[in-house]
Amino acid sequence: MFKNQSNLVFKILAFLGLYLLSTGVSFAVFNQFKKPMALKQPGTGIETEESLLIDISGPKTAQCPLNGKMFTEVEKERWSEKRPLFVMIENHQEARPQSGISEADVIYEAVAEGGITRFGALFYCDVVAKEEILGPVRSARTYFVDWASEYGPALYVHVGGAHCDPQTGEGCLNGGKADALGQIRKYGWEGENDLNQFSIGYPTFWRDYERIGHTVATEHTMYTTTEKLWAVAEKRGWTNKDPEGESWDSNFVAWSFQDEAAESTRGDGAKIEFPFWSDYGDYTVAWEYDKAANSYKRLNGGKVHQDLNKNEQLTSKNVVIQFAKESPANDGYPGNIHLIYETITEGKALVFQNGKVIEAKWSKDSRKGRTQFYSSDGKEIKFVRGKIWIEILPTGTEVTY
Repeated sequence: MFKNQSNLVFKILAFLGLYLLSTGVSFAVFNQFKKPMALKQPGTGIETEESLLIDISGPKTAQCPLNGKMFTEVEKERWSEKRPLFVMIENHQEARPQSGISEADVIYEAVAEGGITRFGALFYCDVVAKEEILGPVRSARTYFVDWASEYGPALYVHVGGAHCDPQTGEGCLNGGKADALGQIRKYGWEGENDLNQFSIGYPTFWRDYERIGHTVATEHTMYTTTEKLWAVAEKRGWTNKDPEGESWDSNFVAWSFQDEAAESTRGDGAKIEFPFWSDYGDYTVAWEYDKAANSYKRLNGGKVHQDLNKNEQLTSKNVVIQFAKESPANDGYPGNIHLIYETITEGKALVFQNGKVIEAKWSKDSRKGRTQFYSSDGKEIKFVRGKIWIEILPTGTEVTY
């Protein structure tokens, strides 16, 4: 009888051990797809265990080279050790509200496919004092590669991209004009600045299916953080200097900046509104001017557009409308959904700042060449210090303001 009781106890203990082991494994696997424990989200903003990474209490005497905003010398010292991050962030309805986009220094927005826009967001000066969750991260597009090329080269962050498949021929016709991954290889970025999630994986990137309170499709779930991306870049030797000791900004051309206008001289700033494609109301954008704050507040699809990290409406000091020729790539990809924007040319633009509008012209003479904006008298436009949001619209799009 004693022997039978011992066997029973042994079986119970073995079962409990197996249960605990399987539970532990399941927990570990599950957490492969959840955000790292060191980060806290949503709603109240991201924090690290150390809170702020550096002391930023000093005087703001250092100018950000990307948008002219003023920071402390300590922040400048830290960003000077790095390259800017150019991150592809999607704007599908299921991706809103995005994480981290309010902390970008400069943002480009253009249609990726099917009337749905995508952001190329530059993170550099405004994120060096804290770690920010970014996402959802999506795939590369050729015209965003052109804009990223202006930043010498910035660290290009994406999840795959439009490409040419030599086995099926999809994306290869018409010279493969939309082959963003092919261009990345051609430009030598794979060994220089390409942070493709396909070659990095967890824990730098992870998936969160219920970030916004309900389950979304897999393509809307990829996230990362600024510090994790910079850590990978540092491990690969992609810091502020290349292997020859050349600084990333040695050929970078900064825009010109100015202090914001006094409130008494600001305009009243009528509401700016435009579609990217007609009949795609969910992606119509509006900017409402706040004269007291001298900032433009963003609405998307008729709703306030927020950043989930901070639960705040997205704003910008400058809103630029850049008109560019848009055309289908005709590359053999199913549905012919890939697009081309003419980026290396010139065209018309509207620049909104200080509650006023400037009828302008833009010009870009090469892939690496800087897109410049000029007023009607040929003078370079000075941007108000702070965030610059560049909206790339198909030529002929009606903008009301």
